[in-house]
Amino acid sequence: MREFPIPVVAFGVGSQPEEESVEYLPLPHEMTTFALPVINLEADPEILEAACEVIENLRAAMQAGSHKSFDLINLPPKVVELINQSMGQGEVSVLVREPSNLHIQETVFAGVWRVQEISEQGMMLRDSLHACFIPPEVQQSALTGISKIISAPPINPGIMNAPPVLNELLERSAKYRPGQSAHVINLSLLPMTPEDLQYFFDAFGTGSVSILSRGYGNCRITSTRLANVWWVQYFNSMDKMILNTIEVVDIPEVARAAKEDFEESAERLGEWLGVMREH
Repeated sequence: MREFPIPVVAFGVGSQPEEESVEYLPLPHEMTTFALPVINLEADPEILEAACEVIENLRAAMQAGSHKSFDLINLPPKVVELINQSMGQGEVSVLVREPSNLHIQETVFAGVWRVQEISEQGMMLRDSLHACFIPPEVQQSALTGISKIISAPPINPGIMNAPPVLNELLERSAKYRPGQSAHVINLSLLPMTPEDLQYFFDAFGTGSVSILSRGYGNCRITSTRLANVWWVQYFNSMDKMILNTIEVVDIPEVARAAKEDFEESAERLGEWLGVMREH
């Protein structure tokens, strides 16, 4: 895999204190499209077969519609290298800061994820492949250190519409149950001052999960300290924000692999296995 990108704090420029500097990733100018990996398949037959076995088991789990993980950390390095090349890097990257330091990367096959746990000393503690819409660690970690009740910040000069929006978010957050449809507040359609955005940041700040999705436009997603509340922002190719929303949901839909893509990935994995085994 390529070096994992460093996600960002997903609040607009000027909407946080100076010490919370924002460093955005360079974003692609066009949506990527699927292409089978291109690798050197002149590998040792035993190594190639070991990699194929992992991929075949992964595909079987996807066809069964079950979430399953496959441990890679104890596999021979050359087998892992071949799996890395076969899986590639997809559209969604996730960084989890608490309770564990996790680097999660979607592969080129939607619904196939690489999950790596890194120690404070930079050592690999866990390395696995997952077949699922999104690894469960993302939702579990987003609920770390959150609250269903927060205190409203002071209403400082310049604040206009943030207090009633915060009240709505508090009510929706308290009533939300897993699996319910998202409740979306489109801040781009509301008169919002920089002070309004700072009010939200003071109220619920940022949580433990940051997500960068390149699937449906360039999208940055950040959990907050309020239960099931996410900041979801879309940017154009010039890195200008074009849509600014807050969602009350367990996981924003844009971060998850779609059911149709998941099923299609199982078929593509079959095609790729055929290519690998021809060699």
